[in-house]
Amino acid sequence: MKHFIVEATYLAPIEVIREAYPRHREWLQKGYDAGLFLCSGPQDPPVGGFLVARAESRDALVAMFAEEPFNLEKLANFKFTEFQAVKRQPWLEEWFSP
Repeated sequence: MKHFIVEATYLAPIEVIREAYPRHREWLQKGYDAGLFLCSGPQDPPVGGFLVARAESRDALVAMFAEEPFNLEKLANFKFTEFQAVKRQPWLEEWFSP
């Protein structure tokens, strides 16, 4: 598995973003249930958000985001940055192992 930081940048006012939260969180839950997402949340101030994710490849992750509500509704742009977690807490070993 490869590991990524996904950065969302909102393209709409926060009031519009908040209206989409239920659809967005339902989509996120599928990634958490599949063991692909570690943590996520909005930036402060709320101009976007971050997600720590894993996937077989960048292309596979981008394909997942094709169905993400903020993406479908053109409410956010996404940047996918792959990283290598060479140092981490011992309790995260299983999540970051290949």
